[in-house]
Amino acid sequence: MSGLCNAETMSIDVRPKRIYEPVDQGDGYRVLIDHIWPRGVSRERARLDEWAKELAPSSELREWFSHDPARFAEFRARYRAELAAQRERLRQLIERAEPGPLTILYAARDEQHNNAIVLCEMLRGG
Repeated sequence: MSGLCNAETMSIDVRPKRIYEPVDQGDGYRVLIDHIWPRGVSRERARLDEWAKELAPSSELREWFSHDPARFAEFRARYRAELAAQRERLRQLIERAEPGPLTILYAARDEQHNNAIVLCEMLRGG
């Protein structure tokens, strides 16, 4: 998937953020990458620009991972494989990030081992 990002798009400002954190003016374009709407968050409070359910990990992968940090390396590999089938959709997301910051929102409690981290890595060309 290394062909997804060229030198121009590798400089995009993309960052993960828990949807439960307050909205910040510097968030830029806000995209939720989860299949299920986060508990306790109203649509007004979320202030999303987009809900990209199709870029979330499959139910099977999410259930297998079960937010177990010991499985994160394998989760990353499997999720990247799933995202590889979404090349055009990822390009569209990169285009939305070009004029300013792109914030990938997620609901998981673990801030280091989640789908948003993997997606941000891919969008940055990693």
